[in-house]
Amino acid sequence: MQTGLPASEIIRRATRQSRFLQRMLDSRPWLEECLASHLDQPIDGQAMRAFIAQQGSDETHLRPALRQLRAWVLCHLIVRDLSGMGDLDEVTETMTELAETAVRHAHAVLRPALLARYGAPRSPSGEEQEFIIVGMGKLGGRELNVSSDIDLIFLYPEDGSTAGLKSIDNFAFFERLGKQIIAALAEMTEHGRVFRVDMRLRPNGDSGPLAGSFDMLENYFVTQGREWERYAWIKARVIVGERADELQSISRPFVFRKYLDFGAISAMRALHAQIRREVARHERAHNIKLGPGGIREIEFIAQAFQLIRGGREQALQVRPTLQALARLAARGILQPEAVEELRAAYVFLRRLEHRLQYLDDAQTHDLPENENDQNLIAEAMGFAGYAAFLEELGRHRAAVSAHFEAIFGEPEPPDDDARQPAAIWQNALDPAGTANALGELGYRVPQAGAARLEALRAGARYGQLPDNIRSRFDALVPRIIAAALTTPEPDDALTRCLNLLDTITRRGAYLALLQEYPLALLRLVDLAGASLWAAQYLERHPILLDDLLGADSQTAAPDWPQFRRVLAAELEALEPDMEQQMDVMRERHHAQVFRLLVQDIAGALTVEKLADHLSMLADIMVGLAIPLCWRRVKPRHREAPQFAVIGYGKLGGKELGYASDLDIIFLYDDDFIDAGDLYARLAQRIRSWLSSRTSAGILFESDLRLRPNGESGLVACSLDTFRQYQLASAWTWEHQALTRARFVAGDAALGEKFERIRESILRLPRDKQVLCGEVIAMRDKMRDAHAGKSPLFDLKHDPGGLVDVEFLVQYLVLGHAHEHAELTGNLGNIALLGIAAKLGLIPASLAAACASSYRELRQRQHRQRLNGQPSRIPQDSAAALREPVRALWQEVFGEIGKGK
Repeated sequence: MQTGLPASEIIRRATRQSRFLQRMLDSRPWLEECLASHLDQPIDGQAMRAFIAQQGSDETHLRPALRQLRAWVLCHLIVRDLSGMGDLDEVTETMTELAETAVRHAHAVLRPALLARYGAPRSPSGEEQEFIIVGMGKLGGRELNVSSDIDLIFLYPEDGSTAGLKSIDNFAFFERLGKQIIAALAEMTEHGRVFRVDMRLRPNGDSGPLAGSFDMLENYFVTQGREWERYAWIKARVIVGERADELQSISRPFVFRKYLDFGAISAMRALHAQIRREVARHERAHNIKLGPGGIREIEFIAQAFQLIRGGREQALQVRPTLQALARLAARGILQPEAVEELRAAYVFLRRLEHRLQYLDDAQTHDLPENENDQNLIAEAMGFAGYAAFLEELGRHRAAVSAHFEAIFGEPEPPDDDARQPAAIWQNALDPAGTANALGELGYRVPQAGAARLEALRAGARYGQLPDNIRSRFDALVPRIIAAALTTPEPDDALTRCLNLLDTITRRGAYLALLQEYPLALLRLVDLAGASLWAAQYLERHPILLDDLLGADSQTAAPDWPQFRRVLAAELEALEPDMEQQMDVMRERHHAQVFRLLVQDIAGALTVEKLADHLSMLADIMVGLAIPLCWRRVKPRHREAPQFAVIGYGKLGGKELGYASDLDIIFLYDDDFIDAGDLYARLAQRIRSWLSSRTSAGILFESDLRLRPNGESGLVACSLDTFRQYQLASAWTWEHQALTRARFVAGDAALGEKFERIRESILRLPRDKQVLCGEVIAMRDKMRDAHAGKSPLFDLKHDPGGLVDVEFLVQYLVLGHAHEHAELTGNLGNIALLGIAAKLGLIPASLAAACASSYRELRQRQHRQRLNGQPSRIPQDSAAALREPVRALWQEVFGEIGKGK
C-alpha cells in the first residue's frame, strides 16, 4: 500500500500500469482533481447519485452524465486497487453499484416520456405494471469486473395494454423502454459507453422477445428451460422493480429442484466441455476465465453443488461465488482445505483479471503476449518478474483443475473385468445362462442372483424407464455385479443393492449420483453387503445416498452442540411452515443415524458409544420439537412452557438402538388454572410431531404406557401428581422402570425437580424379601409372555439374557439405595454392577463377569439386528455368556430365584 504520498503521486504511479487511466486524465481535465478529492475512501451509491445530480438529471444529460460517472468511478477504482488502498471486494461491489445506479437512473429518466405518450401499462384488472429488470451473471452476484458487460433480462408481471389515448399493449411499451435503456447505456458517444448490454440470457436468447411477462417466463421454464439456464438463474437478482419475491417464486423451482439433483453434474460437464472446445479452437489456453483452471471452473464447482443441493438446503441459494463455497465447506460438502485453495485461486485470478483490463479498459481475460505488458502485469500483481508470476498463476490453476476434475471428471469407462458383468445384465432374461455366468464369477448362490436380475430386467418399472434414465441404470447394474464380488457375502450384497436400485429406478438423480461417483457406489455395495438393515434403511430413505460421498462420514465424531444449533436455526428460518419443519427434522435425523450406521459397520463405534450417540440425537430432536409445538398451542399464557419430557427404558438408560421406540412421559409444573388441558394438548402435539409419517418418514414411534395409571392415565400430569402416584399407587415394576428414567428435554428446572423425586422414590426403605418376590414374579410374567418354541437362545428374554441383568440391577438399586445413594445414578447397568460390587453387595469377580456378558450379549443382539435376523443364537454359543448372569441371579435371589 502506498501511504504518505500525495494523491497526485499515487495517481501518477497508477498510470504506469494503466494506459486507460492516462488517456482518461489526458482527455478529461476535471478528472484528476475529482480523483484526488475522493481517493481516501470508496465511492458508494450515494456519491454516484450526487455526481449524476451535478451533471443534470434530465434526458438531455442522461448519456453524458452516465459516461462521465463511469470514467470517474473506474479511474478511482484503478488508482485505489493498484495502490493497495482497495481490495477485490471493493472493486466488485463498486462496479456492481455503478451498473445498478446507471440502470436505475436510465429507467427513471426514460420511463416518464413513454408514460406521457402511451399512458401507464395495466393488467386486465387495471393494476399498473412495473418494469422488472433482472441482473444476471456477475451483476446479479454483485461480482462485476471492471470492463465487464452486463447481462440483463427484461420482464413485466402481466400482459395488458396502456391506459393512454394512444394505447399500445404492455409488451410494446416495455420493449420500447428496454431498447431505450440499452441505448442509453451501450451506445458509443464522444464520451464512450457506460456498459455493453447482453440480453442473450432471456428466454430463447436472441430470437426471443426483448421483454416478457411472468406467465411467459414460467411457461418457458416448464416447457423449454435448459440445464445451462438453471446455472445462469442462480445469480439472477432484481435490480429495478418491487416484485422480486413473486419472480423468485417462479424461478426458484426451476433452478433448485426439490430433491438432490446429481444429474446437474453431467449437464454442467457437457457445458464446460463445450466451452473447452471453443477455447481450444481459438487457441486461448491462456484465457484465465475460460481456460483450464480458470475463473469459470471455480464458479462451476460452486454452482454445481448449489444446483444439486440448493433445493433442500436453502442456505446454499446464495449468489456470490465465495459465499457459496464457504457454505459448502461449513456443511461438509466440500473439504475446508479444498475451499481455501479455491478461494485463494479465485481472489488471485479476479485480481489478475482486473489488472489485465486496467491496461486498456478492454474486456479481455487473455494473458498479454508482448514483453512490456507482461512485465506490467507481473509488477501490478506484486511479482519481481513475469516468470515468478507465471509460476504462481500455474500453481493456482493446477489446484483449480485438480478440484474440478475430481468433481466433473468423466466416470471411468468399464475395463475388461466389467465386460462379463455387462454381458450378464444384457442377457438377464436367460436365467439359466445368467446363473452359470454368475457362478463362474464367484457367486455362491448364483440362481438367486439370476432370478433377481431377470425380475428386474423384465419388470414394468425398467420397461417404462425414459431412455436417459435407462442408460444410467444399464451402466450401474454391471458395476454392482462386479463390486459385490469384493465383499465377504457377494450374494447378499448383490441382492440388496439390486433391491435398492429397483426402489430408486424412477429417481434419475440418485442413479446419477451412483454413476457419477464410483466411490459412492463401492461404499453402497460394502454397506449393503455388511447389513441388511442398512440396505433396507437406504431403501426407505434413498436421499441418504448423498452421505456416501463424504469421506468424513466414516470417521468424524458427531458435534452434537453444533448440530443442534444449526438445525435450530434452520427450523426457525422455516417458521411457520410446520410441514417443512417436520420434514427437515426427519431428514436431518435420518442423515445422522446413517452416518452413525456407517461408522458402526466400519467398526469405529462400540455398542455403548453408538447408544450414547443415538440417545443424544433423540434428546435433541425431542428438545427442538417442544418449542415448535408450544407455539401452536393457543391460547397459551407464557412464552416458554413449564414442561418436561422424561425418558424411560432404552431412551432413559441411554441404550437406544437404531429402531428403538421412545418410552416417554410428560410432566408439567404450572399453577395456571387450565394447565392440565393446555399441557395435554402440548403433549399430544409433540407425540404427533415425533410419530406422524410425512414424505420424509417418521422420527420415532413413542410409547406413553409408563405414565401414571398407564393407558388410562392423563397424557401429561403435574409434577405433584406424579410424586403422589409414585409414593402411594405405583407398582414395584413401575419403580423398577424409574431406575432407568431421566430428564430428556424441556424445562431444566423441572427436570431437576423430577430427579429429586426420582431419587427419593428409589431410596425408600423396602422389605428385601418382599421386593425379591415381586421382582421375580414380574420376571416370570415377562418370560412367560415371550416364551417361544425356538431351540435357539433368545439374547434378550431367555434365562441368563439381557433382561435378567436389567432385573438384577433394578433389584440392587431398589433394595439398597436407601443406604447407598450412589446407586440412584442413571449410569447404565454395567456401571451400576461395578458400584454394587464396590459396596460389597455382590462379589466383584461375578459382577465383572456379568458385566462382560451383558456387553457381549448387547453386541450379539446388535449384530443380529443389523443383518435383519431375530435376536437368537445357538445354545452352545450362548452357554459361556449365560453362566455369569445365572450365577449372579442365584447369588442375589437365592432359593427364591433358583432355577429361574
